[in-house]
Amino acid sequence: MSIALPFLAFLLVGAFAAYHRLRLAYWAAITATLLVACWLLGVNQTAVIVAAALVALIAVPLLLPPIRKALITAPLLKGYRKVLPPLSQTERIALETGSVGFEGELFSGDPDWKQLLSQPKAQLTAEEQAFLDGPVEELCKHTNDWEITHILADLPPETWEYIKKHKFFGMIIPKEYGGLGFSALAHHKVIQKLASVSSVLSSTVGVPNSLGPGELLMHYGTKEQKDYYLPRLADGREVPCFGLTGPFAGSDATSIPDYGIVCKGEWNGAQVLGVRLTFDKRYITLAPVATLIGLAFRLYDPDGLIGDKRDVGISLALVPRDTAGVEIGRRHFPLNSTFQNGPIRGRDVFVPLSQLIGGEEFAGKGWLMLNECLSIGRSITLPSTASGGGKMGAVVTGAYARIRKQFGLSVGRFEGVEEALARIGGKAYTASALAQATAMAVDRGEKPAVPSAIAKYHCTSMGRELSSDIMDVLGGKGIILGPRNFAGRAWQAAPIAITVEGANIMTRSLLIFGQGAILCHPWVLKEMKAAQNTDVKAGLAEFDRSLFGHIGFAISNAVRSFWFGLTAAKIGSAPGDDYTRRYFRKLDRYSANLALIADVSMLLLGGKLKFKESLSGRLGDVLSNLYITSAMLKRYHDEGAPVADQPLLAWAFHDAVHKIELALSGALRNFPIRPVGWLLWALVFPWGRRAQAPSDRLGHRVAALLMAPNEARDRLGNGVFLTPCENNPAGRIDSYLAKAVLAEPVERKFLKALKNSDIEALEFTQQLDEGVREGWITADERKQLEELRAITLDTITVDDFDPHELRAATYYDRKQPQPSREAA
Repeated sequence: MSIALPFLAFLLVGAFAAYHRLRLAYWAAITATLLVACWLLGVNQTAVIVAAALVALIAVPLLLPPIRKALITAPLLKGYRKVLPPLSQTERIALETGSVGFEGELFSGDPDWKQLLSQPKAQLTAEEQAFLDGPVEELCKHTNDWEITHILADLPPETWEYIKKHKFFGMIIPKEYGGLGFSALAHHKVIQKLASVSSVLSSTVGVPNSLGPGELLMHYGTKEQKDYYLPRLADGREVPCFGLTGPFAGSDATSIPDYGIVCKGEWNGAQVLGVRLTFDKRYITLAPVATLIGLAFRLYDPDGLIGDKRDVGISLALVPRDTAGVEIGRRHFPLNSTFQNGPIRGRDVFVPLSQLIGGEEFAGKGWLMLNECLSIGRSITLPSTASGGGKMGAVVTGAYARIRKQFGLSVGRFEGVEEALARIGGKAYTASALAQATAMAVDRGEKPAVPSAIAKYHCTSMGRELSSDIMDVLGGKGIILGPRNFAGRAWQAAPIAITVEGANIMTRSLLIFGQGAILCHPWVLKEMKAAQNTDVKAGLAEFDRSLFGHIGFAISNAVRSFWFGLTAAKIGSAPGDDYTRRYFRKLDRYSANLALIADVSMLLLGGKLKFKESLSGRLGDVLSNLYITSAMLKRYHDEGAPVADQPLLAWAFHDAVHKIELALSGALRNFPIRPVGWLLWALVFPWGRRAQAPSDRLGHRVAALLMAPNEARDRLGNGVFLTPCENNPAGRIDSYLAKAVLAEPVERKFLKALKNSDIEALEFTQQLDEGVREGWITADERKQLEELRAITLDTITVDDFDPHELRAATYYDRKQPQPSREAA
């Protein structure tokens, strides 16, 4: 033992220093002190000398910068430059434009949870709340989604006018330009509420407030452009669209074939310097009704009229609809969702240089401009739409499952339905927290490149899963379309959100981890910049600091991963209360796991990592679920840690950490270098994979919350349109829940008496008459059962139609005899 003691001290102090991320000098000093103590206590002197030599061998060259740089850093820098993966223009701009918020902490292996919990709470201003309670509520009341999606295939003219009058298109435009000047949180809340009644409505309002001319002009427009266009966009005199995607360029937007040539041409009767555009775009939301087109294209200057660069690069322009050569195509029809969407084309369309967004100064900077605005748009519109639909679906489907009875039981009491209800409640809670957290990041002034990708991918994916489960619970009620159906159109439209703003497969496998690994990592981007520094001396110094910071970071995460795995993350300080402290400790563990595996992957695979999309996707899943659970815990504590919400939080949390462990397991089992995968498995899962999916018992509690009036259910449904009215079958069903629950004891009593009687088959009203005569129920209870029958019928009734009501009007018209020319 005396021989092993110095080496044990060497290892334990090293592990302690690595876990707590102490400086190398502190580790050397502490270890040296313990070795001196071993010497004085008579421990084997040879062992002490060997251990001391090991300490000196590590500490001396590393603590002396000139030796360290000459012997270690300089050779490594030379090799690093050779293996540094080349970045495409798209990737480089994405890294330059994004900012890092709390997601950077999640990549650190030791998140600062106090930073998260100290962020401002989500709070609307009085003006924003009044807008939600006034114009938004009124707009929802008058929205008839069946009329929009089946009869008109558009919003009614009065809805368009209402939207423009109340400046729904100008929510993000500052007040000095006539807009509402709302926060990102208010923008999120408005879209969430509109989406709960009609995704066509939320899309129509959402697009002008996210990626489009308004957002771009606010950030980059010239004074003249802002003064002229922003007031017109705010009050709806201009309806905008933005043309980015084309037949041959979707996700790879920097390869768009649409082009513009700098030349002279005529504009408003005068010869001016401008751009002659040729373009072909598709999938452009609002294009069929747009009056102002934002356009992305590649700008060329072959005659050097604005500079010495022939290929200027991606540029953005404003093109009025009535410009000669512009062709607005016919409408696309995306999965029976009738939001305005279609192609736009143009050949030899001339606009002056003053129509370039930002003017000539921003020619060639279009992809940079779009990247900043894309992250903001992804952060709000699509996540909020999924959140609104999910929250509404959760509370209304819960009410339906309580009211709808089969075999004498509410269908929600059957365990198979209960499982679906638990998923619906848990995912609605998750999507709501994630959408709100990402909107708040925008309000903090961040450009959340990575969180926006996480929110877009996971909210829309959960939206699709929610729609599927909701349809399963509703059964026939869900599949029969008509004015009474509140779920069918959402189910049909779910893949649209999956596809737009970057297809989800690409977002998961390339964007989330691809950007996160570089942008959020505390050292990688610094190392890359140092390696590219043209000042050799400064570059070496920067690389030296970053490299050894990175080495210490990697050792620390290896130690932390192993320790957390051994102890199941049950030991150590953590924030939160008695209920959530264990959750924070678990996230500390998974943060260290992510940082460790990401480091090893980047070190060993280098530039090949971005082609290992399965590995990248799985590590992206880990980062995503860390961010999602952080968002849930933040909201839970901001709302005062309500005990009633704990089943929802617990289900959502256990679902997320189960997915984290599945992703880590998949990454390690399929790691390209197998022995490394085995070693990492020992560090990450020393006792094997332990996290389990939410239990049936927990699922039962979540389902019960959805099927009974309570404060947790009210909080889950807060912010969506549940007002009972003719156009809102979901609101009516939700309003029936309390009455249905109160009537259940009377119903059970009546049915039991009826079953034990010898009454022959009678109509329901006759049965009630007999029940009052026999004394089974009172007259008041009879009224209660009559009301229960009425609300049950409204809940479960589906629509039917005359055949001609389901024919497309254009088809029907073509089949009718046409009047002769003479008669005409």
